[in-house]
Amino acid sequence: MTINVYTEQTPNPATMKFMVNKLLINGSEDFATKESAEHSPFAKELFKFNFVNGVFFASNFVTITKTEGVEWPDIEPILKEFVKGAVESEYKIKEETSDETPTFEGTDLEIKIQQILHDYVRPAVEQDGGAISYKSFDEGVVTVELRGSCSGCPSSTITLKSGIQNLLQRMVPEVKEVVSEAL
Repeated sequence: MTINVYTEQTPNPATMKFMVNKLLINGSEDFATKESAEHSPFAKELFKFNFVNGVFFASNFVTITKTEGVEWPDIEPILKEFVKGAVESEYKIKEETSDETPTFEGTDLEIKIQQILHDYVRPAVEQDGGAISYKSFDEGVVTVELRGSCSGCPSSTITLKSGIQNLLQRMVPEVKEVVSEAL
């Protein structure tokens, strides 16, 4: 299979989404630091580039966060070539394998919230090169964690309030607010 890599801008100017025509991972993996990539041969190699500041994998893409002071036109071709080679060489995203089927826990209400986040919100957030995960539900407040290009993205607050919060409030009247846990 010939691996094709194409890039897509994300709402976060510091991140670029590198899409490939192959499933890389079920679920997602976030490597916000070089140290966190210790058990990911793929991410570890990406962090060897001094302009890579974060790596996030989901389904068929890797979102790369660049360091300040470097421009995408200068590094995009280098990263595209690297991603293509890494996928062709079948670099592992993480060394240990685990079952990625989501299991939702908590009260019936919490399970309903997690299911909505998984079914409706996750695909949209992944489109922008990010990921969302449920943290908690307490007294009407849903706490989520945003990763990948969503982490530190200027428009993530708007997404959180007008997108996710409105959807959850319509589908689960008990939800009063959605907040994001800072990483």
